[in-house]
Amino acid sequence: MKKHKKLLFLYIVLLGIVLAWMVSLWSYRRDHKVLPVRDYPEIQQEGILRIITEYSPTGYFINGDTICGFQYELSQAIAEISGLEVQLLLEMNLEKSFASLANQEADVIARNIPITAENKTDFLFTEPILLNKQVLVQRTEKANEGLKPIRNQLLLGGMTLYVPKDSPALLRIRNLEHEIGDTIYVIENDLYSDEQLIAMVANRDIDFAVCDQQNAEQMQKQYPEIDIQTDISFTQLQSWATRRNTPVLCDSLNMWFNKLKEKGIYADIYRRYYKKRL
Repeated sequence: MKKHKKLLFLYIVLLGIVLAWMVSLWSYRRDHKVLPVRDYPEIQQEGILRIITEYSPTGYFINGDTICGFQYELSQAIAEISGLEVQLLLEMNLEKSFASLANQEADVIARNIPITAENKTDFLFTEPILLNKQVLVQRTEKANEGLKPIRNQLLLGGMTLYVPKDSPALLRIRNLEHEIGDTIYVIENDLYSDEQLIAMVANRDIDFAVCDQQNAEQMQKQYPEIDIQTDISFTQLQSWATRRNTPVLCDSLNMWFNKLKEKGIYADIYRRYYKKRL
């Protein structure tokens, strides 16, 4: 009799565990809905390609009554050659852009994203669009009361550098700390992009920022007080990013980029925004 009671008790406990597990699984599925795959066939069926970029001189900006920006013009060229309607979304924060990509609010991130081993495990990248690097933004000697700009990275020890939130420059700065054997203080700004930080350096609100060279070169036209001659990183390949489960979309983007290059359209857009020749 006692043996039967023990078995009954054991069955009840096991049943409770199974029921608890089922409730937990149901709650997880309810709160973590598995999104259907949205690759190129689904995008083509809807006819809409959602591209997310940043508001910056090389992303998207308004000049008078004209919309400009390297990424904007490139996305419009993609729309024309693909026959898709491109819906452009704006987001300054790179981490939030990655989140929008993951939850399928956007299909593509059109920004100058360095291709790193870490990034390649989470996202698919198109063929490189730009060669770029991170530079130290500081004031010129003339605009800084005769103080000469820093040229030796060893002198950055103990300095405070400002970067946009989740900037690709963070990893390089941390590696640079180990190389010089000293602490470099970094302040991530979650409101401002390269453009605003460069303006803050020029206006003496901060002394140093680390920004994308291509953006810095564009901003130097507006702020000749800044010096951008000191490199922080090596030259990096930069591309657009898509979700890992959208290989057909990534291949399609590469095909469209190749067509734009063959027609000379890419080169025309590039030269409107960057001084260096292809």
